Amino acid sequence: MRRTLLIIGGGIAAYKVLELIRRGRERGLAFRAILTRAGAEFVTPLAVASLAEEKVYSELFSLTDEAEMGHIRLSREADLVVVAPATADLLAKMANGHADDLASTALLATDKPVLVAPAMNPMMWNHAATRRNVAQLKADGIAFVGPDAGDMACGETGAGRMAEPAAILEAILEAIRGRLQPASRPLAGRRAVVTSGPTHEPLDPVRYIANRSSGRQGHAIAAALAAAGADVTLVTGPVSIADPEGVRVHRVESARDMLAAVEACLPVDIAVCAAAVADWRPAETARGKLKKDQAAPATLTLVENPDILRTLGHHDALRPRLVVGFAAETDDLIENATAKLARKACDWVLANDVGGSSGVFGGERNTVHLVRADATPEAWPEMSKAEVAERLADRLAEALDR
Repeated sequence: MRRTLLIIGGGIAAYKVLELIRRGRERGLAFRAILTRAGAEFVTPLAVASLAEEKVYSELFSLTDEAEMGHIRLSREADLVVVAPATADLLAKMANGHADDLASTALLATDKPVLVAPAMNPMMWNHAATRRNVAQLKADGIAFVGPDAGDMACGETGAGRMAEPAAILEAILEAIRGRLQPASRPLAGRRAVVTSGPTHEPLDPVRYIANRSSGRQGHAIAAALAAAGADVTLVTGPVSIADPEGVRVHRVESARDMLAAVEACLPVDIAVCAAAVADWRPAETARGKLKKDQAAPATLTLVENPDILRTLGHHDALRPRLVVGFAAETDDLIENATAKLARKACDWVLANDVGGSSGVFGGERNTVHLVRADATPEAWPEMSKAEVAERLADRLAEALDR
């Protein structure tokens, strides 16, 4: 697990750090915190410790911690050191090598990358002394996220607002990926195929049968696997979203086209079937548009489409090492997903409830359960579809390394 040493400075923006810890934990990060004396005026050690599930450190001359050289241990056991909020005082200490408390001593003793999120009054941020300190820190290799411009707690407006937790978290993940390059591309050398979007099964040249899918989740998974180092082919039905970067894209219309494209990608290590494939198609497709004033057929005859997930799960010679499917359900979520796992002979199923007003189709967020044959189902918290994709990529990498 990637560990971040979080140094919490004194400023009203310190409350945002609690949200940062919560979001980071959802992304698989671990936090240890140093709470400065000024920081403790804005957030309590109990609040930080409860969210981080770690002891909070504050005293340089703690008999217990410093018996083990705690300031050195804290600074060396982390993958990254983050200062948020980074006050003018903390920036000045860092730029000039001061070490008069636990936070500044740990910063001086670290051999790890440091990321700072400044937060202060606009006049303080623009002061010549702060500008000199920032320039020195950047020359020393310190990374910055923010500050943002906007209304301040003091009533003034300008640059100096601490970046939002989501922006800081992304900066943390980018910094960790840069520091831990081998670990951040754990799927390097692996091949993957991902299906995404709906399929269109034509009734005539104008009309078709389809499912409600935007392709956002499948596209996010393809992007996350590529970011983790995999060689990814995305087979997508008709969607209106942009292609993810770093992947090959094969566009198809029907379920039969999608199956042919997926099988052409084999062999692969990973297959993730996130597409909402139409289960049936018309037995016949009209050559011309069916007119409203024509006699309507008494029935619409449908035939079953090929089952892409089941085909991959039961593939003899070229079955992927890990076959992952999705189960979009409106009731009995876990029961139906478990049955699908066995019926399709896949390894994992990500089950999500799409009933009622869930907003999953076309939305930016998702709530899924990871169902596996050899483990208790895991309930993942609601998160963005990109976060679901990144967590899945991490799990796949872990499974392939066993």
